[in-house]
Amino acid sequence: MDDIALFVEVARQRSFTRAGETLGIPNSTLSRRMTALERHLGVRLLSRTTREIRLTEAGQRYFERCRAILSDLDMAHAGLSEMAEQPSGQLRLSMPVEFGLNYMLPLIDEFARRYPAISFVLDLSPRHVELDREHIDLALRLGPVNDPQLVARKLGDMERLLFASPLYLARHGEPERPEQLPEHDCIRLPSEMMGATWRLESGSEVVEVRVKGRFTTNNVTMMGSLAQNGHGIAALALALARPALEQGLLQRVLPDWHLPRIPVYAVVASRVLPAKTRLLIEFLAARLQV
Repeated sequence: MDDIALFVEVARQRSFTRAGETLGIPNSTLSRRMTALERHLGVRLLSRTTREIRLTEAGQRYFERCRAILSDLDMAHAGLSEMAEQPSGQLRLSMPVEFGLNYMLPLIDEFARRYPAISFVLDLSPRHVELDREHIDLALRLGPVNDPQLVARKLGDMERLLFASPLYLARHGEPERPEQLPEHDCIRLPSEMMGATWRLESGSEVVEVRVKGRFTTNNVTMMGSLAQNGHGIAALALALARPALEQGLLQRVLPDWHLPRIPVYAVVASRVLPAKTRLLIEFLAARLQV
């Protein structure tokens, strides 16, 4: 079992050096143990080069089974905590920066107070982390999840609404129909710099309009600030806009319309989950309102 755990870590990291640093074991010891494991099994698991380590076909199959075995062991230990009604251990989460700050922070706070024996490592980053290699228990992602190696569960939808400052609307007027948006400055995403088509929905009615504007940004907090400062109309989630809305710094534009909702997914590397991860997913599925 010790060698299986070492092999799984080497397979995750694709490197004796990185695996050794994680495990606190010298490279030479890891290499020797892996060679002994291959000799015992009678099959080559790792393809070694000077630059990297790759899994052979047999190694990939063995890795998937061994990972499941270790997950079962984790669940067995977690089950003891569940019996004591006190789930414990470290929970490593990855999520987009703005989503984490604006949506997840109050929910993580509530979950942490409910389960004080669970500790948290929070990775806020726009990149899609490699769950196995970086030891991430759960990733929260916006939009479709297309990787067939991952297990995804939809938690909810993030609705985007239109907002502008009272100052902007006083100067430029308030649109009454989506078709009037091309006459306004719209704060856009970088992918929309060459011209954006915003799709707006109201019940069964759908309108697509081409919008333009002076500002583009990939940061929704910056987008909200630009809108508050009178630089145009921005598509924002209600949770982000609510504080400025309550203070009168922003107001809804075309209140009967919204842009397409963005799905929010919980993503894990395996269907076999320890108790702490499963508890958090169930908690978010019940509580996440986006």
